[in-house]
Amino acid sequence: MPAYDFKAPRLFVETPLAAGTVLPLERAQANYLINVLRRGEDDPVLVFNGRDGEWHTRLVATGRKDGQLHCVAQTRPQHPPSDLHYLFAPLKSARLDYLAQKAVEMGAGLIRPVITRFTQGDRINMDRLQANAIEAAEQCGILAIPELAPPLRLDEALAGLDEARLLVFCDEDAPISDPVRALSEAADPANPPPLAVLVGPEGGFSEEERAAIRARPNTVALSLGPRILRADTAAVAVLALVQAVLGDGR
Repeated sequence: MPAYDFKAPRLFVETPLAAGTVLPLERAQANYLINVLRRGEDDPVLVFNGRDGEWHTRLVATGRKDGQLHCVAQTRPQHPPSDLHYLFAPLKSARLDYLAQKAVEMGAGLIRPVITRFTQGDRINMDRLQANAIEAAEQCGILAIPELAPPLRLDEALAGLDEARLLVFCDEDAPISDPVRALSEAADPANPPPLAVLVGPEGGFSEEERAAIRARPNTVALSLGPRILRADTAAVAVLALVQAVLGDGR
């Protein structure tokens, strides 16, 4: 049997979930299911709230633009949220949407914007960030929505990290070497510590910022190879590396 049901649509809801629960649909959700996806009476819909696991529900249409979901049975129990922290310098809106979605898909449990010297903009629409995180979780079978932490300056973000948390720092000036070996030497893959990943802005970190990051204990500077990557591409690359070597993909 497949691990996930990719045929049934998935929706994130705030309501507590249990057998017999009736969930009134928001107007946008009802329109999406009934008019866009053409789902009909008793068609299956999967729902989750980040607390009570995933549930199989059946659709009960109460109008062309209104409906309810009736909880039938739990399909997957809730698992603890990921402990991987993703820290990033904000990008322009369209690429920020992409970055938020990919961070969720790659297993980030906390997402925090970090303001650096060369950050392109420090005005972050947290509601839009949340919407993108929810959309990614709905589409990819993820049960927990990552925590969206408020933006901090780089120095504040570094000071707020627990010393036991290994910080993986994408450094364009790091020697080009084997990133898998660098991660394996920084921590024991058989017993990895809590993890955080830091990706800077398009212009990179300033020399002062780079020095401050390197001065933090329990930090590893990582090169992503000889090619220059855009910040959103670097995010996917480093998260894949970290998850494969020290995270839940090993």
